[in-house]
Amino acid sequence: MRFVAGRSRRFCRWHPFVLAVVFSLLSALAHATSDYYRHIVFDNSLTSDFYFYSGGNASGQSFLEQQDYRLPVETKIFLTPPNAIRLQWQSAPGGGWVAQIKTADLRNRLPGLSGQNLYFWIFAPQAIAAADLPKIVLSNAREGLQVAEFPGSFSGPLDLGKYTGDVPGGRWVQVRIPLSDCRTASIYPFRPEYVQNVIFHQGRADGVRHTLIVDEIRVDDDPAAAAALPAPANVRATGYDHHIEIEWDEVEHPALVRYVIYRSLDGSQFSPAGIQLAGVHRYEDFLGKADARAQYKVAASDWRYQQPVFSNVASASTRELTDEELLTMLQKACFHYYWEGADPHSGMARENIPGDDRVVATGASGFGIMALVVGVDRGFITREQGVQRLTKIVDFLEHAQRYHGAWSHYMDGNTGQTMPVFGMFDNGGDLVETSFLVQGLLAARQYFRGPTENEQALYRRITQLWNTVEWDWYRETATSNFLYWHWSPQWAWQIHHPLIGFNEVMITYLLGIASPTHGVAADMYYSGWAGQSQTAIGYRQGWSGSTDGNHYGNGHTYYGIKLDVGVGTGGPLFFTHYSFMGFDPHSLHDRFTKSYFDNNRNIALINHAYSVANPKHFAGYGPNAWGLTASDGPEGYVPHAPDDQSDRGTLTPTGALASFPYTPEFSMAAFKHYYRDFGGQMWDVYGPRDAFNQKANWVSPIYMGLNQAPIVVMIENYRTGLVWKNFMSNPEIGEMLKKLDAATEKK
Repeated sequence: MRFVAGRSRRFCRWHPFVLAVVFSLLSALAHATSDYYRHIVFDNSLTSDFYFYSGGNASGQSFLEQQDYRLPVETKIFLTPPNAIRLQWQSAPGGGWVAQIKTADLRNRLPGLSGQNLYFWIFAPQAIAAADLPKIVLSNAREGLQVAEFPGSFSGPLDLGKYTGDVPGGRWVQVRIPLSDCRTASIYPFRPEYVQNVIFHQGRADGVRHTLIVDEIRVDDDPAAAAALPAPANVRATGYDHHIEIEWDEVEHPALVRYVIYRSLDGSQFSPAGIQLAGVHRYEDFLGKADARAQYKVAASDWRYQQPVFSNVASASTRELTDEELLTMLQKACFHYYWEGADPHSGMARENIPGDDRVVATGASGFGIMALVVGVDRGFITREQGVQRLTKIVDFLEHAQRYHGAWSHYMDGNTGQTMPVFGMFDNGGDLVETSFLVQGLLAARQYFRGPTENEQALYRRITQLWNTVEWDWYRETATSNFLYWHWSPQWAWQIHHPLIGFNEVMITYLLGIASPTHGVAADMYYSGWAGQSQTAIGYRQGWSGSTDGNHYGNGHTYYGIKLDVGVGTGGPLFFTHYSFMGFDPHSLHDRFTKSYFDNNRNIALINHAYSVANPKHFAGYGPNAWGLTASDGPEGYVPHAPDDQSDRGTLTPTGALASFPYTPEFSMAAFKHYYRDFGGQMWDVYGPRDAFNQKANWVSPIYMGLNQAPIVVMIENYRTGLVWKNFMSNPEIGEMLKKLDAATEKK
């Protein structure tokens, strides 16, 4: 296995290395989104030309409409706005065709669909006889029918016409297929709850071109009796630069599945523009230009798509925003991930949305705490609301499982128990995630230091959490040169992953040296983090595949930019973000560089210059499109970086946008490009989506807790230095820098 620097899947994938008045909203969100994705296979495509999570091919004289072996998206006829999938075929004797629609690849998606029936809607522009409809097969493997490896299995073919009869032209028909009708055609039993692929294929070879529009594929039980859903109340609209935000009050009804948003551009004719899931009460309508006016009304919907009952009409206009207004808009949108999208019981940040809503992430929650500070200071929420939320988080952390003071990487937001997402060894303390959390807590400790008893209590309680992290325990032995990432009471030091720089974990050594109760010697900065041992040299060279910087210091020039510290061309950009959201890099120098701010800026400049040069000729790269850093991509999680092995054509907006302190002009150009040119696909309720790959026509279906907060916090550090100032005002940090200076002066 080749190890490379990673982030949230470190040791198991790539690495050897986020108010009482909203509590009801959060509670609804917690259950509604998880439940929705226990049923849905397809509702919409984020791209408007073809659906990424699909596949198709034809053989012989048969025909299937496809683009790049994927199924086209229909944008004029749909049930769940704004699009559906178009299935157009012609079945010829001796030929064949197959069209696959897969479940979206969501990180930590709860396994298994819930229900006894497969439902989907079809629309035929021209009538189709039952005998001329395709056959349908279900598969438990994303590869469809080609896999016979346990537990992959697939059903025998079913005649679609058996369940629909003759399909009339010009109207929607709902298909219901009992999953009990599906019998295995594989060498293994077929488990319908684990369906990942709905496959249509050639039926009767009638030689005629047919078209079906397919929408809302789901697995569910028979719905309860129809019940009238009330109209959402208090619909309001706010115009921004190129989009309008629509908000409304929650509809409380057990049959509620989604809201449907209707738009009018002329004040009279309203058309469906999009949907929003139950539990979320905002919708971002991207109009694509300034000085556009639109009117909106919203309807609550169940699975039956009954006649809607409309809300009041709200209207707004877009207008060109100043750069400062754009930055505030961006920060506020990303902040919502940690406010509206937080776990309702603990207040902690979810690993990703949508995903498994049980899973809260320790490091992402630390980042979210720093975003909370920004949210209060910017007036997105009140100071009282911020104190209430931070108190909830501290309550949770005081009772959550700890391992010599360290929290695990992931916890259950309801119980605080460790969730070993990465496997059986991942059932203990994670010192790096803990350091990200503590960085956020210490920044908040200084910000919420007002005279009220609630804020004074927070100061004392955060201090106690900080003082009880046993950094020295994670040294393993008193003579070890390194801190280690993990420890488990069951597996002890089995993972045995030493922390060696340069990467994202500098903050772990800085906090370990700063600890007033369980500190480590400042000399460990040079023996461990910047170590020169064969272990350290091999570690750096192993994940990077480069000898540049394998001794920590680099000294090479890339694209005319000299890099003092860093491996290869510097690595993914999160190296310059995670340790420096609270810790101000202006304050740090060592034997290898005079300024970590300048060094981080050079890493960002190299990343930008690489994207402009675009040596692998990926679509979409350029002066305004850059930001290679770790995220999911079409191939799964990759620590994207400006080098041959780690550049896969995927750009992650947080890379450029969290680099505002280092490259403000390049970062602003990237934001305007991502927002104004790609906002229709990329902009949603939590700001820019996690990543996109223009060559693959892929847009991430998720947001990640590690990626939205760095945008909020680092932009604020660029604008006012707020989080840097508060974190650096902790007296323990000042003492740590003195110790480090003394260690630096040693020969």
